[in-house]
Amino acid sequence: MPKSKRAKVVSLTKTEKKGRAKKEELVQEIQENLDKWKYLWIFEVGQMRNTYLKDIRADWKGTGRLFFGRVSVMALALGTSSEREHLPGLSKLSSHLKGQVGLFFTSWDIQETLDYFHSISKPDFARSGSIATQTFVVQSGPLCPVLSKVDEEAGMKQTPFPSSMEPLLRKLGLSTRLERGVVTLSTEQTVCEKGKQLTTEQAHLLKLFGVRTSVFRVSLRYLWDKETGDVKEQDPPIEDAEPAGDSSSEEDDEEMED
Repeated sequence: MPKSKRAKVVSLTKTEKKGRAKKEELVQEIQENLDKWKYLWIFEVGQMRNTYLKDIRADWKGTGRLFFGRVSVMALALGTSSEREHLPGLSKLSSHLKGQVGLFFTSWDIQETLDYFHSISKPDFARSGSIATQTFVVQSGPLCPVLSKVDEEAGMKQTPFPSSMEPLLRKLGLSTRLERGVVTLSTEQTVCEKGKQLTTEQAHLLKLFGVRTSVFRVSLRYLWDKETGDVKEQDPPIEDAEPAGDSSSEEDDEEMED
């Protein structure tokens, strides 16, 4: 009887070598970009969304290069000491690689670069574990998703949740029932309170109601100038950025490549 493919043993040594080789390639790629561009920015992300990073990459295609992944790999590429830095001043920059940050290479004008990133503000649905930025209360009576300002301006009207949604809404913690086929809330309920951490159920409810409480934005924290080797602080930190630490996953390393 042939051996099942599921029973195949994968050598951990091989996977470790593959992962190490991949990181070495990324270090080399970052260093090649250091030699190519005039400026290197460290940017910080508030409410990370890969989709929006892809949009930024598309906007800067040919005029800039963005890397986002494990901070330890990026720091290794820059150099963590004056003896190991790839170019003068980079070890000073690498000391700021903490938290939800990435690298952005460009030779574009400094002020125009700042203006572009300052213009980025993308409302999105909050994730579980994040801090609620507002209190959201649902009134008793028939339940309807919340209309966005764009929908209101377009003259759209609220439509009740379909009856098939009632079990899910009840499972997520709302005191719902069906009245003549209409999903109805028995009493007023607070879905979330401002300043408190969102649970999985609360984040799901906010999404179902169409309430976007998160905003994706980018802060250009530090700038390195190849010509002078100077590192200057630029934007203030983002208050709701993820805590400092090398917390990126292996999947994030993939995001370092275009």
